Amino acid sequence: MQTDGNRLARLLAHTLLTALLAATSLVSHAQQTPDDFYRAEFVILERIIDPAAVNERMVTRKVEAPLDTSETLYSIARDGTANSSLKLQSRNQLHLGYAANRLENSGNYRVLMAAGWYQAFPPDYKGQPLRVEIGDWLAQAGQREIEGHITVDRQRYLHVAVHLNHWQEGKVALPPVTASGEPASLTAPAAAAGTANTAGAEPTLKPEVPLELLTWIRETRRMRSEEIHFLDSPTIGVLVFFKKIEAKP
Repeated sequence: MQTDGNRLARLLAHTLLTALLAATSLVSHAQQTPDDFYRAEFVILERIIDPAAVNERMVTRKVEAPLDTSETLYSIARDGTANSSLKLQSRNQLHLGYAANRLENSGNYRVLMAAGWYQAFPPDYKGQPLRVEIGDWLAQAGQREIEGHITVDRQRYLHVAVHLNHWQEGKVALPPVTASGEPASLTAPAAAAGTANTAGAEPTLKPEVPLELLTWIRETRRMRSEEIHFLDSPTIGVLVFFKKIEAKP
């Protein structure tokens, strides 16, 4: 009887230990997937069009200096190295990955960034601006052609604020020069017409300012979970998607 009692005690202890370990595992798993946990996805694309076809005239628009933020969504350095302060998922893991591929395959768009990550966005969450620097490298200005920031906040609902600038290199025509590189002299009529009176003279282009603003996006949009949102300008667009990840019981 004593032997049976000891065996039963050991069995009960083992059962309790197994239950305790299982409960600990469930708690740990739930902590890994808390309430208000989402997968956030962003795709930034560029329309393949001639900049001259853009009707907007943004050169005179005043643009604020880049925000001083320690958070980066996606930044491509001059050497082509991509950096982010977030733990980004690969493009083929994104819900927007299929849409990005279709847009790229259409030949009308160039996908510059496809990024997604997991994060908790509780009510009254105030996000840090996430820096974006993508597109072609503009050597005269020493920066990427598309730069700005994206901010995710949550009040009762999720809101995304997109603040992106699309730049191009600025140019201005200077007086023509001769084959020797010397400025060509202009007669009054020729100067008025913008042409040279010296044979072999050709007009040159030299940057007056390193940058000209082509278009921008300034928009804040309320997000609905599992709906694709599209924010755009004549030259760039942003696809946004949020999926709520349910907490495990």
